Amino acid sequence: MEKFIKKFSQTGINDIAEVGGKNASLGEMFSHLTARGLLIPNGFAVTASAYRYFITCNDLEDKLGELMKGLNRKDFSNLSETGARARKLIMDGHIPSDLGFAITDAYDYLFDNDDQPVAVRSSATAEDLPDASFAGQHESYLNVQGHTHLLYSVKRCYASLYTDRAIKYREDKGFEHSKVFLSVGVQQMVRADIGCSGVGFTLEPESGFRDVVHLAGVWGLGENIVQGTVTPDEFLVFKPALKNKKRAILQKNLGSKSKMMIYADESDEANSTINKDTPRDMQEKFVLNDREVEKLANWALIIEEHYQKPMDFEWAKDGCDHQIYIIQARPETVHSRERSIAVTSYKIKQKGEVITTGEAIGSKIASGYARLLTSPAEAGKLEEGDILVTGMTSPDWDPILKKVAGIVTNKGGRTSHAAIIARELGAVAIVGTEDATQTIKDGELITLSCAEGKDGVVYRGKCLWEETTTDVSAIKLPEIVKPQLIIGEPDKAFQLSFYPNCGIGLMRMEFIISNYVKVHPLALINFDKVTSDAERDEITRLTSHYPDKQEYFIDKLSQGVATIAAAFFSKEVIVRMSDFKSNEYAGLVGGKYFEPREENPMIGFRGASRYYNPRYREGFRLECEAMKIVRDEMGLTNVKLMIPFCRTVEEGKKVIAQMKEFGLTQGENGLEIFVMAEIPSNVILAGEFAKIFDGFSIGSNDLTQLTLGIDRDSALIADLFDEQNAASRQLIVTMIEKAKRLNRKVGLCGQAPSDSKAFAQILVEAGIDSIAFNPDALIAGINNINEILDKQRVTAPENETAGLKTLVL
Repeated sequence: MEKFIKKFSQTGINDIAEVGGKNASLGEMFSHLTARGLLIPNGFAVTASAYRYFITCNDLEDKLGELMKGLNRKDFSNLSETGARARKLIMDGHIPSDLGFAITDAYDYLFDNDDQPVAVRSSATAEDLPDASFAGQHESYLNVQGHTHLLYSVKRCYASLYTDRAIKYREDKGFEHSKVFLSVGVQQMVRADIGCSGVGFTLEPESGFRDVVHLAGVWGLGENIVQGTVTPDEFLVFKPALKNKKRAILQKNLGSKSKMMIYADESDEANSTINKDTPRDMQEKFVLNDREVEKLANWALIIEEHYQKPMDFEWAKDGCDHQIYIIQARPETVHSRERSIAVTSYKIKQKGEVITTGEAIGSKIASGYARLLTSPAEAGKLEEGDILVTGMTSPDWDPILKKVAGIVTNKGGRTSHAAIIARELGAVAIVGTEDATQTIKDGELITLSCAEGKDGVVYRGKCLWEETTTDVSAIKLPEIVKPQLIIGEPDKAFQLSFYPNCGIGLMRMEFIISNYVKVHPLALINFDKVTSDAERDEITRLTSHYPDKQEYFIDKLSQGVATIAAAFFSKEVIVRMSDFKSNEYAGLVGGKYFEPREENPMIGFRGASRYYNPRYREGFRLECEAMKIVRDEMGLTNVKLMIPFCRTVEEGKKVIAQMKEFGLTQGENGLEIFVMAEIPSNVILAGEFAKIFDGFSIGSNDLTQLTLGIDRDSALIADLFDEQNAASRQLIVTMIEKAKRLNRKVGLCGQAPSDSKAFAQILVEAGIDSIAFNPDALIAGINNINEILDKQRVTAPENETAGLKTLVL
């Protein structure tokens, strides 16, 4: 029995050759991590020796070898036939009596119940290794009860070593078929069918950002996540906050969870599980509460620390004992393999007609002919470079997915099979569109764009785009002037964090409000004043999970800002408080009831003037409460706040006092408050503003329009707008020089320093501390700064070098 059976309590990571990666990992965690609080369901492994014994007793080695020799390795045209014949050979075999007794005796001994439901999982000796980890190549069977069902399921696992996808996978990886064996894990079944289950990553799966834990979950059994049948709930947890016992959840996204997999009725002999519609009230509820999310994330930290590498894992919550269990863990294989230090950015230049949208996987763009397939059996229709359009994918699709330029599915989320494989292959994927197979025509030319944020877009026709690849290792950050980013979209933050940078010089709060909150803050505070039925319904829908509608605003805004602050943690992130104009505020849901009509909103009721005014004061309170959560409760003290469009010194004092009343006290917990220098009064009275604020950020667009008297929204005089106009340039230089004399930080946000080397030189020579660029202009901006500084070093006499450094610092 010892040769054939290995209990999890006797198994560790060094036993991969005998029990496979999956079982070795389960045994390793059961033996070493249960003492640290993790719950791992007990079980045992039927060893690879048992599989070899089964093959020998049934005289299958030579027969299987002959079948594999006959495999057409050029186009794999007989793959399906070969796999079917191999599986039949195994299923026609018999389990030797001594092996059968060893398995059933272990089952009876370990579970003390001959009806104990178990999960029977395949664990190949070449599976779940760092360089060979296509999950789902072999089969698993759930809710297996009794000796007969158990032995039958073990044999079915053996046969799954020869699924079409497993054969093709071994061919692709260069594994010799006869040298890959199968162990079978028999594990106590967690009653997730009446609970919930999901997956987790100890990094952010899109970008590989290491400081977060990503969790996804659905009601019922977890197969729906892997298969991409439904869109799961998703949670993002910040590791440093977790370790410091701070509020750690950065994001919570409610998935549709339209289906839930449960055990089939005993009368259904053909199926052990069924997929049923999820009740509406469960669809509208998160599968995990905040305490459970942080508990799972803490377990993820323990798993990663133990294995000393990024991991992905599966979890399940038992609906009977309400406990959460880890049921599998394996090394993460996409980003942990990457050694590239090149950054490729994609930018759509000319768009076509939008056909459909879904969740973007990755950040690339691809074009090709759409092929609508309903199953892998139609693989013959797919040409190299086509775009696969289908309801959802499963591991059975793996052999053909290497041919595609992109994948579009109706169903699934970021942790679905299609998403995982797209990342593995570096392909473009848009998942969860709901209607792709209805709106995209077979054979039509389409473009997939994942370069526009969280939403992936399918365009009709071939669009124009540009790709820029930069070797980040070759980029030298300037020693004096700090290059920073301008950013507003949380979904791009983790990817952008890998760019060479010194933090965020401008984070636009209004982008998060308009794209994530969507509702005017006063419409949440004074919901009764919103009289439009359509807008009331929309607000009710958006805030359905919040007993207090104000909490919706605070939660969404804090999550958006926190995601960006976490991505750049330890570097400064300057968050500009909302700078909508009144017409833009009116465009938010419910906004028209609270905003004045102005002839020229550009120089009207905006910025600082709103914050203490009774017309918006309570809206500003919600902004401040969100920022207090980010800084104080989540520990993201790298966030600094900035006040836009502050016309007078007295106004600045009012805003600072208002912020203090709302819980944001300057200097407390290291809080710095900057002011935008975008009005000539800010420059002229810089000394007075410096007594109130900790630093300045020059807003060159507004400063130019107010210097030249140009409304930059007016197309009639747009040609007169020029940031490098002599008057505008003089005010900018004066602002920098005054800030340096006043010992205040000063930066600039804008495109001009990357577009114009001459303009960048003016800023550098004046002694600016930082320049913030849009992401697509960052590399050009850094190169400009470095070239200017290098020339200064060459031309400055050696005995004046120290003086030069003193001047620019």
